[in-house]
Amino acid sequence: MIRNVKGILFVDYVRMLRGRRDLDWARYLEPEDQPYLEQKILPDAWFPMATFERLGLAILHEVAQGDLGLVRAWGQASVDHLVSTYADLLVPHDPLGSLMRFQVLRSSFFDFPAIEFLHLSVCEAKIQVRYYMSPKAEEAACHQALGFFERLLQLAGAGGVATRFLSRSFAGDQTTMVMLTWST
Repeated sequence: MIRNVKGILFVDYVRMLRGRRDLDWARYLEPEDQPYLEQKILPDAWFPMATFERLGLAILHEVAQGDLGLVRAWGQASVDHLVSTYADLLVPHDPLGSLMRFQVLRSSFFDFPAIEFLHLSVCEAKIQVRYYMSPKAEEAACHQALGFFERLLQLAGAGGVATRFLSRSFAGDQTTMVMLTWST
């Protein structure tokens, strides 16, 4: 199954690599990935998830130095850009409404069900995260997702935001499940 990611997410990875021309990215990338480092990345275009995975692993190893805390922080920082691009994503003073809007927008970011909400209520959500990547890339992407949802909830006015893994596919579980809880 060929999977794709929207340019609005892909471009951030490309910018990171372009910004660090002092590093040898060829160690992580395939020949077919190289043109993406030179061409214009259109926010509404689709790009291969396999390349996105390799870009992400390169960033994890070279920029974040394997620090998943930095990856989570990157997930938090990415929310502000998405909110500025998709003004309808954030519902002020309504964390549940914001998550519901993300659920609708999710299909515009990935052409496969990467993030599925299994349960949504006033102060909690249970989410399945499945990017279909290698365990190391999946782990990083899931930590990035934790950061993303933490920040989205905070911007929407949630207090006491807590996130935790209920299961982790990258550690041998069948799927990755995330629990989000907050107060209003």
